[in-house]
Amino acid sequence: MILGIFVVLCCKAQQIYSLKTDYTEIRQNSYLKDLNNELDSFIGTWQGSFNGNLITLFITKESHKFFNENQYKYYKDILSIKYIVKNSSGIVLQNTQSMTFQANQLTHTIYSQWPEDNGNSILLYYGGTNCSVGWGSIKLKKNSTIQVSWEYRPNDIILDDSKCPQGTDISIYLPETKDLIFTKQ
Repeated sequence: MILGIFVVLCCKAQQIYSLKTDYTEIRQNSYLKDLNNELDSFIGTWQGSFNGNLITLFITKESHKFFNENQYKYYKDILSIKYIVKNSSGIVLQNTQSMTFQANQLTHTIYSQWPEDNGNSILLYYGGTNCSVGWGSIKLKKNSTIQVSWEYRPNDIILDDSKCPQGTDISIYLPETKDLIFTKQ
């Protein structure tokens, strides 16, 4: 009897894999864990400027975050980035810092996908803003313990009134550039 319970519990135990594992090749409800603490050095508040705008990134680590992507359900340790973009007059152009994201929300979210270059860089997915404008990839690369470089590549999207109501702000406020330096605060 006790052996039977032990076998059932062992079979139901969550499988743990490294962050670099492809989630499409694992069992349902498995856990992609930051086994080597590759995400930790990116955590913190970072500032940079681009075209007269001041950008502040607030990078946190979320452990065991649940993802439900079509037929794939899994847990993963991720970096989550919220941000504030201000113009040269100090006026806030965009602020996601106080936003609360719902389960499976992509709009306004920036989540890490996986570490690269032996943990020296991290690839992230940006869900875009209103009407998914600006969705794409971001890469952060460690230059030192206090500086990272930023590369943002937004993807194209065709908008019309059926996809995005007229008058909706469809500006991309994040810096669309490569090698922008952010300094840890």
